[in-house]
Amino acid sequence: MFSKFLVKTFIKDNENFKTNSKVRDKFGFLGGIVGIIVNLILFSIKFVVGIFSNSLAVTADAFNNLSDVFSSVVTIIGFKLAAKPADDDHPYGHGRIEYISALIVSVLVLLVGFSFVKSSISRIIHPVTIKFQWIPTLLILISISFKLWLSKFNGYLAKLINSSALKASSVDALSDCFTSGTVVISLILSQWISFPLDGTMGLIVAIFILYSGFQLSKETLNTLLGEKPSSELVKNIESEVLSYPNILGVHDLLIHSYGPNKCLASIHAEVPSTLSLVEVHNIIDKAENEISRKFNVHLVIHMDPINLDQKEISITKDILSDVLKSFPCVTEMTDLRLVGSGDDKNVLFNITTDDTLSKKYKSEIDLINDINKEIKLKNINFSTVITINKNK
Repeated sequence: MFSKFLVKTFIKDNENFKTNSKVRDKFGFLGGIVGIIVNLILFSIKFVVGIFSNSLAVTADAFNNLSDVFSSVVTIIGFKLAAKPADDDHPYGHGRIEYISALIVSVLVLLVGFSFVKSSISRIIHPVTIKFQWIPTLLILISISFKLWLSKFNGYLAKLINSSALKASSVDALSDCFTSGTVVISLILSQWISFPLDGTMGLIVAIFILYSGFQLSKETLNTLLGEKPSSELVKNIESEVLSYPNILGVHDLLIHSYGPNKCLASIHAEVPSTLSLVEVHNIIDKAENEISRKFNVHLVIHMDPINLDQKEISITKDILSDVLKSFPCVTEMTDLRLVGSGDDKNVLFNITTDDTLSKKYKSEIDLINDINKEIKLKNINFSTVITINKNK
């Protein structure tokens, strides 16, 4: 409830974040400012407690919060730069800078983790007596509640505007809850245990920090390298294109992300070859505009004229059926379509395979290549687009 209150209070036009990059920028700025305030408060509390109790684990946790302050600053800068409009050098905008800022945050987390691994090992070798006090311990417990709220707040913003940078901040804040909890355990048990628990718990804290940084780095790098689009978006675009009249099928959907809410997509739409170019253009043009607005993508649809000549389809089907007899792992052929006519045509079809596929072929591509080789042996000059389905 308080998260929604903050959004409504400081972002008046908060419902327009999908279409207005400036509004989205305000969400990132709000998340960064709140993170800075909360982490500065927590750093001050934990640093004083660490000095007062002579606990390296507490001091390590304090400087982890200080690094989160810098992370929040990086997040704000990342949002500002990502919101810059497209220019000659970057025709698709600067949206990926937000991913880079998330990567910087994860690197900062890793640096803090490595630093305190070294300090914790030194404290294990050369232990120091910890002074336990209830008040400092209670202050750390209160700081955990702050971090839990901050994690939920950043998670709420991240989900709302689909932000990897804010998601990184959310995960980082949640991991801090676990590390602070470990510190509290160290302080309480130090009353009865002479074992160098402070250094050991400090090492556990550092490992948590390193794990968090690694996970954030991995996720952000996957996004920068071009991870596959969500299955939900793929399904939605395909089904929406198929909903338009005279579009009989779709294939070769490609989606490229140039930052949050900045996707470029292309797809092949199969239409009857008997339609006029004007009719096809009107259908495709309408579909591109409406679907682009609905899913906030820039969609380009390529038209493939489908040959509906039943005689030619039947002949092609017989040829393919004969070819597929040489492949025992193929159990069924479906959805045969022809694009073009005569020898100059593309043949699109689906095949279903059984479990023996993996025993003979290293990949599905190898099977498709072998099928195409067999087709060429028939002296048939057409190209294929083969989709493989596996038996469930």
